[in-house]
Amino acid sequence: MTFNPRSPIQSLLLAASSLALVGCSATAIASPASAPTAPVIARSTAAAELEARVDALLAAMSVEQKVGQVIMPDISTITPDDAHRYGFGTILNGGNSGPGGNERAPAAEWLALADAYWDASTAPRNDGRPSIPLLWATDAVHGHSNVVGATLFPHNVGLGATGNADLVRRIGQATAAEIGVTGIDWTFAPTIAVARDDRWGRTYESYGEDPALVSRLGAAMVEGLQGRVGSAEFLGPAHVIATAKHFFGDGGTNGRDQGDTVGNETDLIALHASPYPPALEAGAQTVMASFSSINGVKMHGSTAFLTDLLRGQMGFDGLVVGDWNGHGQIPGCTNSNCPQALLAGLDVYMVPEDWRALHASLITQVADGTIPMARLDEAVRRVLRVKFRMGLFERGRPSSRPLALQPGLLGSPEHRALARQAVRESLVLLSNRQNLLPLNPRSTILVTGAGANDIAMQSGGWTISWQGGGDLTNADFPGAQSIFAGINEQVTAAGGQAILSMDGSFEQRPDVAVVVFGEQPYAEFAGDVPSLAYADDQALRQIRRLKSQGIPVVAVFLSGRPMWVNRELNAADAFVAAWLPGSEGGGVADMLLRDATGGIRSDFTGRLSMSWPARCDQFDNNAGSPDYAPLFPLGHGLTLTSNAGQSMASLDESCAFLEQATVAQTMMRSGMAVSPYVVQLESAGGEQVPLPGNRGQTSDGNLRVSPRDRNAQEDARELVWTGPSTWLLTGGTPVAAGSLQAVDAGREQQVELDVMVSARPSGNVHVNCGSECQSNVDLAPALAQAEGKGWRTLRIALRCLMPNSGDVSSGLRLYASGSLTMQVSGIRQTVGPAIVGCVD
Repeated sequence: MTFNPRSPIQSLLLAASSLALVGCSATAIASPASAPTAPVIARSTAAAELEARVDALLAAMSVEQKVGQVIMPDISTITPDDAHRYGFGTILNGGNSGPGGNERAPAAEWLALADAYWDASTAPRNDGRPSIPLLWATDAVHGHSNVVGATLFPHNVGLGATGNADLVRRIGQATAAEIGVTGIDWTFAPTIAVARDDRWGRTYESYGEDPALVSRLGAAMVEGLQGRVGSAEFLGPAHVIATAKHFFGDGGTNGRDQGDTVGNETDLIALHASPYPPALEAGAQTVMASFSSINGVKMHGSTAFLTDLLRGQMGFDGLVVGDWNGHGQIPGCTNSNCPQALLAGLDVYMVPEDWRALHASLITQVADGTIPMARLDEAVRRVLRVKFRMGLFERGRPSSRPLALQPGLLGSPEHRALARQAVRESLVLLSNRQNLLPLNPRSTILVTGAGANDIAMQSGGWTISWQGGGDLTNADFPGAQSIFAGINEQVTAAGGQAILSMDGSFEQRPDVAVVVFGEQPYAEFAGDVPSLAYADDQALRQIRRLKSQGIPVVAVFLSGRPMWVNRELNAADAFVAAWLPGSEGGGVADMLLRDATGGIRSDFTGRLSMSWPARCDQFDNNAGSPDYAPLFPLGHGLTLTSNAGQSMASLDESCAFLEQATVAQTMMRSGMAVSPYVVQLESAGGEQVPLPGNRGQTSDGNLRVSPRDRNAQEDARELVWTGPSTWLLTGGTPVAAGSLQAVDAGREQQVELDVMVSARPSGNVHVNCGSECQSNVDLAPALAQAEGKGWRTLRIALRCLMPNSGDVSSGLRLYASGSLTMQVSGIRQTVGPAIVGCVD
């Protein structure tokens, strides 16, 4: 790898390479061989002393222990006994994992489980080897967002709009404190991706398109989570380990999650790697490798980047952790067998389920020389170094730590006030015709729209569950406030009236309406979109209907990215980009309303950290790009004073993506129902239960559903029938017959199912589309033929389901009378080559 010595990134790399983070221990480690219990180690001020302690511990470890230190399983697949037996160095809870399989478990249960893992990892070993406490990591990406009752801060896209590094630093401190309440040590945050194509489903995890802004805010978050380097607080009891992720280029994959960032290597480093030296200088102890590739080379297997760039050029000496089974995507690798990743520079394999097989293969590969002992020792050294730096050995049982003894910190009033400030500073005012904002709180205000009273929707993905939304209700957010609740509180106190009407209807005519709408929650690849066009017309119809009645309208847009909303901007009198504000809806109300005396509380200070598209096909829409012509540029944002009453010319409402004939109706993608579809299960007795998440079963147990990995994390669902029961995909709106692409000669309308059959059906298997269908189609022969043959696409002729023409866009029903095991990843109605018979 070569670098231009005069390039901007080179100075950053040279600055970062001078880092010398010091450890924290003061007494010598007892001989592990003579003291099999976990040694108590005080914190040191000298790196040499720390390394000596690492040397002593490393020398006392067995090969099996060392291998255990580089494996990170998920809590859903291991017990504390497993942690003791295998000596895992780290564990994680994935986005859908919780104590006892309950992602809604209260904080006390999280803390109890942390104690159980601590006790298991520090218990004396039968082989006389040293006991080494493990590190527990979690995705606390906008507050301690996996835990019910935590403060939910705005996602990074909103924090980027604040531009306030001190605010971000304080949010990091508050998040660390709430993580500490549950006894967890480490968070996979911050994401310091430079998002360049907003179709990407992780755009909201980025602070913006400007690498300088991302660098500044990313470093501030690291400091908040870990404390300032060189201070007494650094990695102290009030802080947790941070992770700079995802190294690197994840924001440059042309809108595709886990894709390929292509271009001149030096230019890619200058753009996408530039936030890392500041994060490392701020003390980041861990870096997560990206799922994505650089010019076709998977990052998990790239020696040039994980070792030469990150270690050699940037001087990083902490640990590099993989992403969810990311090593298994390296050519020639599987989730359970991948020496290439360790040899390239990965230190910890994130292997949620296949940890037992990976442990065995790594031991074999060390024994036969595939993996040199020196490389294994190097990886383990980095794990131990981080543990010593944070004083893990002396922290003691999680429930005995200072933060765990203060459960009131979780969702505390102080933290919620900080989150509310962040909401206020993140909102970007895009239009305000005739000075409609701020509103008079003594008036009658109609509040409507899908997001008006939905805390899950305003919080987005990575909220209690991985994808967020689903069956989450406001009851799952104790202490939080919806946007309507925030408006209602202030309006009622001022003597006005706030009316909640989800469909926008009313009996008492309002003085003004607030329509809250936007994207439904998503995470990662589930949020990848083909266009930035906001296609849901429900809010647009509400705005236009209210306007036709002479009622002024404020549009509040919830989204994880800038989107093409020209139609809504034209229709509304005022438009606020609210991003994903989190648990404190009162912060939105603060900016929409005057105070009780009629004064302005505070002006809008939020500024776009991502350029806003003028057309729905604008994907390369970044400041400095050729032909840069956004609707609103980077840094744009109106104020109530300097931009008072600004008018806006009518915007072009044409969008080919929305106007073209529909080629396909996608009903399920990456193992998840596509909104508005939902999944339900039906027992033999007809009892239906919702399945909003990744797993569940019928009331009689005849059908069980659980997540599986196909090409990415949990992008498929395994359906296991043991008796009569039905899997239902419902909630869609039927479209007019013939609305799909016109059928040419030799082509016809059909339903496609992406499936893999592990065990053929023992009885009948029928598919239909409920009351909309006139016929069942027997899938048993096709499924039997597909058994053991990997993934394939079943095509079902629509004419066999709907002999009188029509479509199945309202949903599908899949019934099995006996046993059957299959996985499903995608379902869509489309047009394809004509099918002989009914099923191909």
